Amino acid sequence: MTLPPHDTLTSPANPRVRAAAALREADARRETGLTLVDGRRELTRAGAAGVEIVDVFVDAERTATLDADSTAMIAGLASRGARITALAPRAFDRVAFGSRNEGFVGVARFAARTLAAVTIPSGRPVLLVEGVEKPGNLGAILRTADAAGLAGVVACDPRTDPANPAAIRASLGTVFSVPLAVASTAEAIHWCATTGRRVIAAMPDGTRPWHESALAGDTAILLGSEAHGISAAWQAAADARSIALESVRLPMRGAADSLNVAATAAVLAYEAVRQETARP
Repeated sequence: MTLPPHDTLTSPANPRVRAAAALREADARRETGLTLVDGRRELTRAGAAGVEIVDVFVDAERTATLDADSTAMIAGLASRGARITALAPRAFDRVAFGSRNEGFVGVARFAARTLAAVTIPSGRPVLLVEGVEKPGNLGAILRTADAAGLAGVVACDPRTDPANPAAIRASLGTVFSVPLAVASTAEAIHWCATTGRRVIAAMPDGTRPWHESALAGDTAILLGSEAHGISAAWQAAADARSIALESVRLPMRGAADSLNVAATAAVLAYEAVRQETARP
């Protein structure tokens, strides 16, 4: 199979290659509103979600052996305006995701939206993650939300950019389809108050075991960063009766005092699914 009409670039110093590689850095993403999308699956999901794909870079060494699905994906993106470019190996290595590259890297116009701009359906839990630092954790949380059929994810005061290519990759492209909003903690608290969502906070010293709390329905499952936990603003809002807040704990029977935030999100999300399916 062959590529649609395309350019070929050979130098890693080419301005287009340099500009694409710079999108691995947060400053370049903020300035341009663009990011990188690594891999066929991720590019396919971005396109299906209506995300604008500006460029698609293909490893020139693989163009002669592209399978039908890859060629169809590239042709589809080209038909929607993406510029297709083959890159010689050294140039492609500059824009690709290390040794995990699949031969495709896209440049997408994508950034996380505000709570006001995102429609999060009622009746299903949403994951609130406060102060998440690692893009891999955020991506894994998005995969969990997608797999468990949750209403969405709200990243409160995040310390990582949801448009980080590593977060996109870790999400397997679900970042483009799961309702995702970025908000301050104050905005998230106000949103919970106005939408009537009960907040279930995962804490090492939570008052109830995780499975004894009602997690299904209009809940907001709140997880803090591993370094700092949940900020005091949530308890202050509960004390002021702005929100209904309940804390839950997971048993820690080893040397560690907490689970990875993405692992905790998965446990609680699937407990919510179990409770939902167990309803008469």
